Amino acid sequence: MTNPFQSVFDAQREHFLSDATKSFEWRIDQFDRMERMLTGNKDALCAALHEDFGKPPFEQLFEITVPMGVIRYYRENLKALMAPEPVKIPDGLEATGNRGVLYKEPYGVTLVIGPFNAPTLPLLDPAIAALAAGNTVILKPANTTPRTAGLLADLVPRYFTPENVSIVTGGREQISALLELPFDFIFFTGSSAVGKVVMRAAAEHLTPVLLELGGQNPTIVDVTANLDTAAGCIAWGHNAISGQWCIAPGYVCVHEGVADSFIAKLKAAISKMYGEDPSRSPDFARMISTHDAEQVASYILPEKVVHGGRFDVEARYVEPTILYPSEWSDPALQQEVFGPVLPVLVYSDLKATIDMIKRKPKPLAAYIFSKDRGTIDQVLASLSFGGGCINQTNLHCWIDGLPFGGVGNSGMGKYYGKAGFDALSNTKAMLIGNPDVELDVFPPYKGKDIAKNLSVFS
Repeated sequence: MTNPFQSVFDAQREHFLSDATKSFEWRIDQFDRMERMLTGNKDALCAALHEDFGKPPFEQLFEITVPMGVIRYYRENLKALMAPEPVKIPDGLEATGNRGVLYKEPYGVTLVIGPFNAPTLPLLDPAIAALAAGNTVILKPANTTPRTAGLLADLVPRYFTPENVSIVTGGREQISALLELPFDFIFFTGSSAVGKVVMRAAAEHLTPVLLELGGQNPTIVDVTANLDTAAGCIAWGHNAISGQWCIAPGYVCVHEGVADSFIAKLKAAISKMYGEDPSRSPDFARMISTHDAEQVASYILPEKVVHGGRFDVEARYVEPTILYPSEWSDPALQQEVFGPVLPVLVYSDLKATIDMIKRKPKPLAAYIFSKDRGTIDQVLASLSFGGGCINQTNLHCWIDGLPFGGVGNSGMGKYYGKAGFDALSNTKAMLIGNPDVELDVFPPYKGKDIAKNLSVFS
């Protein structure tokens, strides 16, 4: 049976093999097309995001302005990124007129699979990096955001030619068919469970992958922390998109000396942001499905609710909820919650707390609220995680100069800015020889000073 996406894949492969995508002009043209698509359809995209799961205006616009910033970065830096990069080689080789140079070349036909929680941003950001590197792209938006996916399916063919950028919609059947094809690179953003499926499929063709997954992200608030700052950052970082983003603080470990004060400030911060009834707030999104709402609501232990706790599964609504004091054995600490239910634990021994965190799967992010350099250094030196913030939350993932990605169960590979260009490029390492100087390293070896001849490599 013929793969339903074979023809679009073949068209992109032939186009890539023509070398048309390797020019600076081609890449700039793709940026221009993407920019026109985003700016010319901003209102429609925002409306689709709101219709899918009630994203508030700020979060709608964020999904458009961030890709625009990515385009701007690559447009301003593309020539430098594309330029061959001289590298240091042993002095003996340099002395005889040899040079080391790194060349960046595109992989080829790239599949980008996006998540539901931000249906445009983590779909288009990797696509922009892929185009910057000279790859063609097939986009696969999440099927659980049908309005946004449908709109993108209408827009992409209007702004791009299919041999450069195409889009495929649908669910599991369509993803399975796509993963049967021998892509040159696959970029996946989503759950760890599906990430394993993608990686298994990629292994059949030895296709390189970049996986942006998730995890239960720890947040540590020590006795020296500015509690007002910590409460505000955590309240927003955890509850934006109704808690449905991979970098959200997943749980908080707060020092016993400031625990009660922190909880009071956290409750006040949530109320200030979303009001006494968040279901009426225009700034609080809904869960993506009734299934997800039911799952997240199941983590709520009534006896530990100190704020929130209400939910309406049919309305896909779960109120911003604080569970305190939580324990490591509680349901909300056994996996990534991916919703607005926040367990807060109390600690007295930082080392013991770090040891507990280290035994959990490595998270995508971690956050530290402290003014004590020793505490900060201890956490950074001991915990492995993709990236994070000190005295902030979430903001690290939108900065071009900070490579973004996970480690272990939370993903592999980094992107954003130069890291994104490098990740979507194959690095060809080349030794450029002096045609007029022979390095005598050839047989017969008898009678030759081998050590002297080899010294040029050291």
